[in-house]
Amino acid sequence: MKFIIKYQFTSWLPQLNSQVWILGIGRCISQLGIGFTLFYTTIFFVNQLGFSATSVGLALGSASVAGILGRLVASSLCDSSVCGRRRTLLLSATLSAIAAAILAATNSFALLVIGNLLLGFGQGLYWPTIDTVITDLISPSQCQDTFAVMRVMDYVGLGVGILLGGEIVGLTGAYRALFLCNAVGFVVFFMLVYTKVTETYQPQKSSSRIKGNWSAALSDRCLLVYAIANTMAVVYASQFQAVLPLYWKNFAVADSTVEQGFSVTTISILFGWHVLLAIVCQLPITRALKRWSPPHAMIFSTLMWALGFVVIWVTGIAPSVRLGWAILATEIFAIAAVSLTPAAVSIVNSLAPPSQRSVYFAINSLCGSLGYIIGPPLGTWVLDRSPQMADRYWLFLAASTVFTIGILQYLHRLLQQRTVVSYQ
Repeated sequence: MKFIIKYQFTSWLPQLNSQVWILGIGRCISQLGIGFTLFYTTIFFVNQLGFSATSVGLALGSASVAGILGRLVASSLCDSSVCGRRRTLLLSATLSAIAAAILAATNSFALLVIGNLLLGFGQGLYWPTIDTVITDLISPSQCQDTFAVMRVMDYVGLGVGILLGGEIVGLTGAYRALFLCNAVGFVVFFMLVYTKVTETYQPQKSSSRIKGNWSAALSDRCLLVYAIANTMAVVYASQFQAVLPLYWKNFAVADSTVEQGFSVTTISILFGWHVLLAIVCQLPITRALKRWSPPHAMIFSTLMWALGFVVIWVTGIAPSVRLGWAILATEIFAIAAVSLTPAAVSIVNSLAPPSQRSVYFAINSLCGSLGYIIGPPLGTWVLDRSPQMADRYWLFLAASTVFTIGILQYLHRLLQQRTVVSYQ
């Protein structure tokens, strides 16, 4: 019986290179560290250290600015015979661990910005590089399933980190310990890459092609249209990760008998439930959406973000059962999140020539930085205005998805035209 269950489980998983599974474990460990701080950063720096929500949002935005530089540098380092993919990952882990240690010791706005800049640069190196390495090791037909599995590994790490972080804060109030746990996660990731991962970079015949690769990628209309839509998707995701915890803590009271928002423990449980649902739903939803084109799968994700934002608005104004509405919102956001990444990566992989893969994934990763430059500063600025603006902000986000859906529909037509031309 145990053998049958094990066989059914393994048959459900894609058959992947062993290095891909090692990188998946590394992603899980890295995200475990990030999970300790992801949803508690704004709460700590605003409510514990006394920074304004706007200043914290700007600090988070500075990490995204540094992330842009990191992503640009990553594409060059990945395609360098001196550095390559593996050493770029090691550099990313080193810088991220140092940044987390700085944030653990932060007691001034200057240190907050320095820590975020360093962390942003380190993560800017990380994302395009690890996506490029994984893509080097798989076939195009494995892309969506592979990155669905990678997202499951991410969510497992995040979920455990979020729940443990909530327990640590709930029992001890030691927010700084969360950043130290984050640093340890990056150190463990460094050791795993150093001992288990080999270089996948294949040197090009001419190093002068790097500038040409960027020029060709930036002239790819499909890629640029996709980048606009993906940046909007990241803006939506950033609201959930960076703005919503503070909104729930300071504005969304659990019921009419209390004046304060949800407790940190309640918020950690909400996000833990979100992550658990994402883990369970990732592979089934990815495979269900494969019957659609990737842009249409992203449209489905966008509709889920819109519905989730409307439910968050209800959470803020409902006379009762606000916790129930919050639970529903986290469930909708889980569906939105798991629908997005495999479809998005599939688009990039289909567009990228093998010789330009690192550049295309760098541009894809730049969408993350741009989304976080826009999202957290905008959201935290609104939270600093008034409770009424904070409530209506979620309706504004829901309305903005009309623009994103239009962009994705246009991308779908462009990809169809590109397919027709390629067959002629």
